Amino acid sequence: EAASSPHSQGGASGDRPDGQRSRRGAAAPPFPSRPDPARPGAHRPASEAREELRRRLRDLIEGNRVMIFSKSYCPHSTRVKELFSSLGVDYNILELDQVDDGANFQEVLSEITNQKTVPNIFVNKVHVGGCDRTFQAHQNGLLQKLLQEDSAHDYDLIVIGGGSGGLSCAKEAANLGKKVMVLDFVVPSPQGTSWGLGGTCVNVGCIPKKLMHQAALLGQALQDSRMFGWEYSQQVKHNWETMREAIQNHIASLNWGYRLTMREKGVAYVNSYGEFVEHHKIKATNKKGQETFYTAEKFVIATGERPRYLGIQGDKEYCITSDDLFSLPYCPGKTLIVGASYVALECAGFLAGLGLDVTVMVRSVLLRGFDQEMAEKVGAYMEQHGVKFLRKFVPMTVQQLEKGSPGMLKVVAKSTEGTETIEGTYNTVLLAIGRDSCTKKIGLEKIGVRVNEKNGKILANDVEQTSVPYVYAIGDILEGKPELTPVAIQAGKLLARRLFGASTDKCDYINVPTTVFTPLEYGCCGVSEEKAVEMHKKESLEVYHTLFWPLEWTVAGRDNNTCYAKIICNKFDNDRVIGFHVLGPNAGEITQGFAAAMKCGLTKQQLNDTIGIHPTCGEVFTTLDITKSSGLDITQKGCTF
Repeated sequence: EAASSPHSQGGASGDRPDGQRSRRGAAAPPFPSRPDPARPGAHRPASEAREELRRRLRDLIEGNRVMIFSKSYCPHSTRVKELFSSLGVDYNILELDQVDDGANFQEVLSEITNQKTVPNIFVNKVHVGGCDRTFQAHQNGLLQKLLQEDSAHDYDLIVIGGGSGGLSCAKEAANLGKKVMVLDFVVPSPQGTSWGLGGTCVNVGCIPKKLMHQAALLGQALQDSRMFGWEYSQQVKHNWETMREAIQNHIASLNWGYRLTMREKGVAYVNSYGEFVEHHKIKATNKKGQETFYTAEKFVIATGERPRYLGIQGDKEYCITSDDLFSLPYCPGKTLIVGASYVALECAGFLAGLGLDVTVMVRSVLLRGFDQEMAEKVGAYMEQHGVKFLRKFVPMTVQQLEKGSPGMLKVVAKSTEGTETIEGTYNTVLLAIGRDSCTKKIGLEKIGVRVNEKNGKILANDVEQTSVPYVYAIGDILEGKPELTPVAIQAGKLLARRLFGASTDKCDYINVPTTVFTPLEYGCCGVSEEKAVEMHKKESLEVYHTLFWPLEWTVAGRDNNTCYAKIICNKFDNDRVIGFHVLGPNAGEITQGFAAAMKCGLTKQQLNDTIGIHPTCGEVFTTLDITKSSGLDITQKGCTF
């Protein structure tokens, strides 16, 4: 992907022997008279020739306010020329059918823009697109905005980071008629894995995780199906490569969709690494090391986080992370997962569900920051279904015993409570011990953006503004905010509206729902029981809870006292629900609806007044009547009304 996003100045006039034509105003600067690599006698390596073409294209784009790559006989090109003429706008044209190396120009141009057709139009550094997109931009007012030259800065807004938050902010700013650029660059993992536009969620997070979770659930459904009368005698096995290919194909379609959306919105997308060099100015470095500089009135940092490594012998050489797992070209085999985060437990869950031998090495507690009663229930279910846990141990070294796909690794670990050491052999070691903010190498210190030195997170006020007034931050890198994709999307959209006068609404970070997609899903909204006690004291709280037995589990013969529901109410605030927790199938779907109710100030009485949908898991929250303080039995014997 090219890192060229053109700077532009005025237009010119006159027909040109080299295929360039321009209208109105002074004569255009002469076409760069460099040796043409496409012509006979140009004895240069192909890569050098392509770079020369790329540079010549960039010169054209950056040297003209409006640059049209056209073909003299193309009626769509003619329509575009007539449009700019009617607007009284100077433009420059390169007729690709009238230059000797036109085919080569078009090929390199298509690499830059992902557009193979003409006309191909750039306006003031932004790739507008073809004929239809140009007329669409004219109709919605974007073209007129792009034509307004900003003498102070190249862009109204530059977003550093093309993940969920960054793209949301960029799209909304473009919708408001602003001139926007997105810089996105994926530094390959130590194992060499990288990916396309869309950030962690799309490429190595929520999307592939949920799809692999679904693959594991289907395996469980196959087992259940026999009890429902499905008969099949053939051996059933899972094919990792088939699953991986299907998931990666879906991700690729999402990557392309984001690219297309950026183009349609008139957002300049640059596949380069952004770094501040001075106030209002960044350096963009592409994968070939080529540097381009851009300025903007405002900046939004949305660079996200990447998985942390242990800093022990062999970790970066032989271990993988979630950055690598979802595109792993081979089945990981016997796997050790180091960590007890939601990433660790989700990966352990679906790998075990696919039939693999999985061990989780836990330093301290499961799901730190989540409700610990729920976390232990998540772990207990996983243990009952084949996941092994090594508690209170941390790895010391990882050594390769055999190469292969997968190979064989030896892990030596030590106890966190004594001098005991253990060792084991595994095909794959997956590290899921947390994530580090991608803020250390983007030049924040050069302009004075304050960060938390311990974790690298950016300090900002309640409108996501950093210590530098024109720089904002959203998403996982923001200090003290939930590290969740939908949070970043909402924050990015609302930030763009505030920055450009469409709204004053702030992102509401209270009562954000989430779900851990372990084999038995855990959904929650509001505070954990521990946090509730810390905030309100135990005597202010009433906790209602129950075990429940999904109807789908009854005939299948699955355990009747595993799924669990709990709400935490503030007795001195009308029994308002301040914590919602559910462990069971489809917990995410259940939690989403109750989260909306909690936004509206849900109380226990309102839950009591709500009629449940029978038979569902969610209805259990409309009939909760046993409190923890009562000590009454919550075990289930069957389906209850």
